[in-house]
Amino acid sequence: MGAVNGKDYINRLNQLRNEIWYDGEKVEGLLSEHPAFKGLLQSKAALYDLQHDPKIKEEMTFVSPVTGERIGLSYLQPKTKEDLTRRRKMIEHWARYSGGMMGRSPDYLNTVLMSFASSASYFTNKDYCFPNHLQAFYELARENDLSFTHTFVSPQVNRSPIYIENTDEPIAARVIKKNEKGLLIKGARLLATQGGLTDEVLVFNVGKFLFNEDEAFAFSIPSNTEGLKFICRDTFIGGPSSFNHPLSSRFEEMDSIVVFDNVLVPWNRVFYYNNAKAAEEFPFESSFHPFTKHQVVIRQIVKTEFILGLAELLIETIKISEYQHIQEKMSEIITGLETMRALLEKSENNAQLDEWGYMRPEIFPLQVAGNLFPAIYPRFTEILQLIGASGMITLPTENAFHSTIRSDLDLYLQGATKTAEDRVKIFRLAWDVTMSSFGTRQTQYERYFFGDPIRLSSELYKKYPKNDYVKAIHTFLDLK
Repeated sequence: MGAVNGKDYINRLNQLRNEIWYDGEKVEGLLSEHPAFKGLLQSKAALYDLQHDPKIKEEMTFVSPVTGERIGLSYLQPKTKEDLTRRRKMIEHWARYSGGMMGRSPDYLNTVLMSFASSASYFTNKDYCFPNHLQAFYELARENDLSFTHTFVSPQVNRSPIYIENTDEPIAARVIKKNEKGLLIKGARLLATQGGLTDEVLVFNVGKFLFNEDEAFAFSIPSNTEGLKFICRDTFIGGPSSFNHPLSSRFEEMDSIVVFDNVLVPWNRVFYYNNAKAAEEFPFESSFHPFTKHQVVIRQIVKTEFILGLAELLIETIKISEYQHIQEKMSEIITGLETMRALLEKSENNAQLDEWGYMRPEIFPLQVAGNLFPAIYPRFTEILQLIGASGMITLPTENAFHSTIRSDLDLYLQGATKTAEDRVKIFRLAWDVTMSSFGTRQTQYERYFFGDPIRLSSELYKKYPKNDYVKAIHTFLDLK
């Protein structure tokens, strides 16, 4: 099949008839026409169409080693630094379409699967591990341009360090039985962004499983597998108008709970199970963190560029560039942008081949960026609010500009350099980034993209190579 286009993606998704529950009702009919999903699916279709844009097709696809067809470059396993650059350009194209607002554009999970497959040999000769299944599935996804949601997290019933689930009915998804056909899974998982809106759901249990090895498993199954259902949260779409809701109407990525009601996972889709050590070690031994953080940092840089451009447009619209406090605020965004760019460039410049022959970007600059962005992004949204001030509040709707009060709006809401209609468009975009339910979800999303920020800081501290710096102080002080 090769790289799909938008029409192929929509048609394939509509035919799956995944079990999705929204607002207490089972979703019926075409997913692509449902008001809670329509805008997002149209945007994803546009992303897939970029793979066939003659101007950038070479930057979005590569030639399949199996069929000779062009396939999505997000599946490319990099073996040189030039390959990393190719991946960066592809990610930038997709990120710029949404201003970096789509955290789960297809390249993210394609990258996750690519990283897992690039490290599949880790599972060789380990109990209950199937590296051949992982490699075969990666090739299937690559050649058919499958789309994914994923879930790595169990329900937050009790987050205390010593909690052990002990209920008659499983809460966290676990293996309750195995037979000649595969594993039977029962329970629930969080937090599947775009859950039910993709071909597949990728499930990886990572972390420590001292007491519940039946929760240590990894697999991927079609989203329409019998017994699998997706329970959606409320929508953050403010309405269908791209004038009134320029971001949420197009890029609202629904999140869902994934419920496994005696779901059978065929053996050929199982990557490992009942191996707590493998589940704990694989995320760190594999190339998962270097490659996924590389993708995320690129998107976050594009998002920061979007914020910077929007902030400057607000400033130009109401002529406030000469105020020093405005210049100071803009310098904060510029400093954040250039710092993120420098960290990304360092990670690529210092990339090295791993033990399996793939070019990994250096992890430490990416970890620093991953610690930095959750702290600076909320500040960037605050800066937009401070620049916009009361102008972020008095925002009429699109219909108002097509009514008899248009002349009043044109007179009283004009900007120093923009018409009233254009000024309102700009300020509504700033509002949707920062103050709408969509915007506040974006802030929370970036705060916790890779998990608890304190845990991320701890991981950076524990793994960062500090010995040479300590030795230098020993030498300086002539310590024994």
